[in-house]
Amino acid sequence: MIKVLLVDDQGLIRQGLKALLELETDLEIVGEAENGEVAINLVEQLHPDVVLMDIRMPIMDGVAATREIQTRFPTTKVLVLTTFDDDEYVKAALQNGAMGYLLKDTPSEELAVAIRAVDKGYSQLGPGIVTKLLTQFPPTARNPTPSVPPNLTELTPREKEVLYLIATGASNREIAQELYISEGTVKNHVTNILSRLNLRDRTQAAILANTFLSHLEPHT
Repeated sequence: MIKVLLVDDQGLIRQGLKALLELETDLEIVGEAENGEVAINLVEQLHPDVVLMDIRMPIMDGVAATREIQTRFPTTKVLVLTTFDDDEYVKAALQNGAMGYLLKDTPSEELAVAIRAVDKGYSQLGPGIVTKLLTQFPPTARNPTPSVPPNLTELTPREKEVLYLIATGASNREIAQELYISEGTVKNHVTNILSRLNLRDRTQAAILANTFLSHLEPHT
């Protein structure tokens, strides 16, 4: 059972999330908080596995709360769920330890999948978030002619297809639909890709893939 703490300053949002997520048999909502300060106290008391964190809140916002939680309770994972996709919010949340960043229009079933993935240590980014991350690396800061990592060329054709789709921001479900394979098979490919390329998570994989996209593009 994955213990989840809901953090949002709007009670109706918390109620809605709780009602949807409690339909999942492996998720347990152990508490709710209306701001970051209350969230930190509840993390200390309840020891949740995943904190579903809003960004804009009174008293203490989600970025400050995420930083404090990751400093004091490093085993607790934070997944940001907000209506704001502002570049600075994305950057600040991830720099301060958030494992993922999703928007509140994410379908409930995809949110549940993301919570499970974050609990296992995988990053989860909503559509368009990878692109925003890439804008944080201006062209002048990149090597104009980076050499292709040897391990990248050694990926199987299928692994290259999966990595290419990761670069576009596709979820495991979307990749499975695009390639006509199961989500379980996609997860296995992602695990193999991260291992073979010595990467920590999907975010690193997406950034690397975007750097060498021409080597991954499917040829028709």
